[in-house]
Amino acid sequence: MAAARALLLIREAPLPWAVAGAAAAVALLYLAASTLEWAWWTPRRLDRALRAQGLRGTRYHLFTGDLMENERLNREARTKPLPLGCHDIIPRVLPMLHNVVKENGTLSFTWLGPTPRVMIPDPELVREILSNKFGHFGKQQFGRAGKLLGDGVANHEGEKWEKHRRILNPAFHHEKIKRMLPVFATCCIDVINRWENSISSEGSSEIDIWPEFQNLSGDAISRTAFGSSYQEGMKILQLQGELAESLIQSFQTIFIPGYWFLPTKNNRRMREINREMNNILRGIIGKREKAMKNGETNSDDLLGLLLESNMRQSNGNAKQGLTTEDVIEECKLFYFAGMETTSALLTWTLVVLSMHPEWQEQAREEVLNHFGRATLDFDSLNRLKIATMILYEVLRLYPPIVFLSRGTYKEVELCGIKYPAGLSLVLPIIYIHHDPKIWGEDAGKFNPERFADGISSAAKHQAAFFPFGGGPRICIGQNFALLEAKMALCTILQRFSFELSPSYTHAPYTVVTLRPQYGAPIRLKKL
Repeated sequence: MAAARALLLIREAPLPWAVAGAAAAVALLYLAASTLEWAWWTPRRLDRALRAQGLRGTRYHLFTGDLMENERLNREARTKPLPLGCHDIIPRVLPMLHNVVKENGTLSFTWLGPTPRVMIPDPELVREILSNKFGHFGKQQFGRAGKLLGDGVANHEGEKWEKHRRILNPAFHHEKIKRMLPVFATCCIDVINRWENSISSEGSSEIDIWPEFQNLSGDAISRTAFGSSYQEGMKILQLQGELAESLIQSFQTIFIPGYWFLPTKNNRRMREINREMNNILRGIIGKREKAMKNGETNSDDLLGLLLESNMRQSNGNAKQGLTTEDVIEECKLFYFAGMETTSALLTWTLVVLSMHPEWQEQAREEVLNHFGRATLDFDSLNRLKIATMILYEVLRLYPPIVFLSRGTYKEVELCGIKYPAGLSLVLPIIYIHHDPKIWGEDAGKFNPERFADGISSAAKHQAAFFPFGGGPRICIGQNFALLEAKMALCTILQRFSFELSPSYTHAPYTVVTLRPQYGAPIRLKKL
């Protein structure tokens, strides 16, 4: 009736208004049809296609999918800390995944808004997906707000990704990373000196290592990325921390079309932070480019290496190189990813070594027997077998990123199942890392000895360990993160023994990366 009345009004209106009204009506009909297709018909079609092949999953809810249930389960899980020494963290960290697998088996699916998320628990299939040999799979995109932390190489596809990765690779070559080791050492010693000054007359003190390691990794990234401009870099780090918190608030509205454009207080603040970060970085980059043009080259830090590589690759052709805006986004992404990954790894390493003092003592004995209290160089760090085994085992049990996801561009068959285009494939790092069928009956226990003969021999499948991803898109900064973490761990072992504070609560949870919900207070004792 309302539509008929609208058409009658259009017929009776003057011609220009009638034409405009008809155009508006057609546009509204198109928008309604598109929304219905996106939010209802396509999800229903995908649901039928998956269930027809034996997959089971949750029931789709219009627009939001499992968003509300996932949030409810997360809230509930976060009220229940784990027993000390318990490394079976999946039920707390990913309660939705845990419940769905328990009810429907490992080949199951949930809903991210109107998109089905199918879990891929087989490391061989994960390796095939990450290698993406035939171009069937793509990175999941999370809209404008999700790219604010850094719309760099990790988010790009196709030729754009190839260009960015080609230009970035020289800056992260292991020979270049080796040159940054003295900076890592300086940052570690600064922290150690501050900790030593906090030691009481009884020879011990209590410190929350989570913010300490965030500051350490932030300082290391600022110095290695921007050299003498590291203080401006630390300002970016503070802004990114605030931005991450604002983004978490916005996740509840991620599936409301156009919500990003509404002038809410949270949206306005995110845009303000983004503008401020961009202005700081544009100033740093501009000064560095000007210095390079004047022959004042400085390629000892990541920014200098990146700009040098960019000039070499572009060779006077702007289309072959990165724009200033591209460089800004790469700097933001490296800042955030680098700080989060290293601080999480170091925090869980000290927590776990506090739970397993016999391994802490073995690692300390190795460092002191071979190198005493001397500052370790690159070759020395590479010779530390026990420290390496410990870091790998912590990455297995507490991976900084608990899962990866890839979208299907077209229908693809994997192990006899046809996955339609438009799906999200979840590659559950933490699930595969904890799977007893792959790692043995002690998969839920801390046992660095499993890595005694390297990564390839640690599990029943060589692709079962992938804390930094895999394939051509493997994390470009993994060597940077591991070297920094090993330097920090060894420096701490040389000076202190440590144990968990009685106030420590074992409560891992995810906010972008895996972190301790109530911090990580430990007691330090000077050696």
